[in-house]
Amino acid sequence: MSDIFAKLEELKVVPVVVIEDADDAVPLAETLIEAGLPCAEVTFRTSAAAEAIRRMAKVKGLILGAGTVLSEDQAEEATAAGAQFIITPGFNPNVVGYCIDNDIPISPGTSTPTDIEAALSFGLNIVKFFPAEAFGGVKTLKAISAPYTSMKFIPTGGINAENLLDYLRFPKVLACGGSWMVKKDLIAAKDFDEIARITREAVELSGQA
Repeated sequence: MSDIFAKLEELKVVPVVVIEDADDAVPLAETLIEAGLPCAEVTFRTSAAAEAIRRMAKVKGLILGAGTVLSEDQAEEATAAGAQFIITPGFNPNVVGYCIDNDIPISPGTSTPTDIEAALSFGLNIVKFFPAEAFGGVKTLKAISAPYTSMKFIPTGGINAENLLDYLRFPKVLACGGSWMVKKDLIAAKDFDEIARITREAVELSGQA
């Protein structure tokens, strides 16, 4: 396991962030750190993503990744901007191969045993389980992960304060990705006090796992 993923395992929760305005990047990063959750997965769903990563990478103490990475070019752009790890929604062998060749920690998206075995064939032992709730939640994850004793999972998709502990209490879960503490409307409204409040609650809740 890379040092980056070991740190995410300690934190237990990875905020999945959609940033429309790069000016919000640094205040958000500082808010997450102050609230006790010094990490973020900035999704490549907006034109501001790379610039947001570039700015957040300058904030000391933040573990910073790029999500929704769909191509080698995006992976290169994200890491050049300062992303320390890559998350993908599905299993793209080109992106996985690029990251492995360039020593970039990657957790590709999986939802089936076939996906998991593809990850194993690349020597990976940490994958994203996505979309977690839509695919049956913890029950499905326990079923499909049973044959793969060495694999750890980062469930993402539909996870919130109500079901977080259900996932974190499953030993094969490394951490959970979620956006409930960093909702787009809160970021757009620059309501960093509310983001901090919800993030603190998430940190306290994850501690119960």
